[in-house]
Amino acid sequence: MVSRIEHLRPETDAYATEFVEALLDFARRVETSDVHLHPVAQGLEIRFRNDGVLLCLGQFPAGASSNIVSRLKVLSNLLTYRSDIPQEGRLQSDQGGDIRVSTYPTLHGERGVLRFFGHGNQYRDLEELGHATEVVDQIKDCLQETSGALLICGPAGSGKSTTLYACLRHLVQETSGTRNLMSLEDPIEVPIAGVSQSQVNAAAGFDLHVGLRSLLRQDPEVIMVGEIRDPTTAEIAIQASLTGQLMLTSFHADSSVTAVSRLLDMGIEPYLLRSGVIGICCQRLLRKLCHCAGDSRDPQEFYGLPIDWARVPGGCPECCDSGYRGRVIASEFLPLRDAGLATAILDTRDSRASYRVATEAGMKSVWQSATDLVRQGITSPAEVRRVLGVAMRI
Repeated sequence: MVSRIEHLRPETDAYATEFVEALLDFARRVETSDVHLHPVAQGLEIRFRNDGVLLCLGQFPAGASSNIVSRLKVLSNLLTYRSDIPQEGRLQSDQGGDIRVSTYPTLHGERGVLRFFGHGNQYRDLEELGHATEVVDQIKDCLQETSGALLICGPAGSGKSTTLYACLRHLVQETSGTRNLMSLEDPIEVPIAGVSQSQVNAAAGFDLHVGLRSLLRQDPEVIMVGEIRDPTTAEIAIQASLTGQLMLTSFHADSSVTAVSRLLDMGIEPYLLRSGVIGICCQRLLRKLCHCAGDSRDPQEFYGLPIDWARVPGGCPECCDSGYRGRVIASEFLPLRDAGLATAILDTRDSRASYRVATEAGMKSVWQSATDLVRQGITSPAEVRRVLGVAMRI
């Protein structure tokens, strides 16, 4: 891709068009999630996110930045004459799936970021995502309920939307149209046949609060809300889960018990959590080792994991010398339908103590799941350390 762009001539009228076409073609081939166009004093630096890690594609001549970002603004129906304000739009990929285009003014010109939705086959079935069998079984048990809230939590970029979409796919397949499945998203990342999907439009007054209250009058049986971001949305969602709807949503939290603490801090009453939330799945995305990986029995490469052997990254053209290709989920599941466990966790306001209560009750932690993936040779100790650090070792 770099050589293809290097052969383009910046002085020609078609330069920006050909540059953008080459860039989008590259993004499709490598199935990147994001492309960054970063203007610097010397020109335009392009980076792309591969398996969650930001890599540099190259730096291109000065003067290219404004033309290329302007071309993207034209394609996504943004204001080309305004470069002094942030803007956001969308364009449709020829290969299917939307691309969100966002621009932002910086010292050396407009910065652009492309976020790709529906790339490849990223929205798969639950069994294919990498969750442990016991986690998949617990999620499916929750999806059979007619009421209650199932929360998928984790930091940004941990695959929460992927798991939510997999839950919707499972419900569509299992119910065959006998349940009214609806979603409220910001934005809709991928269409799911069999689900009535809506996208918020804050500019028109159709925000999450208005949308969720109105959606409850559409006779829904299963509701997917893309993300709980504030106390009002949290309260509406959990109240709805008590009135005969199954609620699926995501939430930013480092662990399953931290999610409980955060909801309490938002002002959600403990009785609502005890009665409404039926399960919390917390997850992380770990890069999978490429076939070029090697073996190691060196304890210094284990980063403190309780193992005596591991595969470690190598490097080859197929993985761009990173040693990794693709990603897998490490997850934990906190079953709050267990009244005794729910009460014990809600009564223990310290997160570390609550986490210990959960693991002593049989919950396998994210860190334990990640260690299992290392033992299976799927990922490396270095990757577990990069993603999890040591915070989860309780």
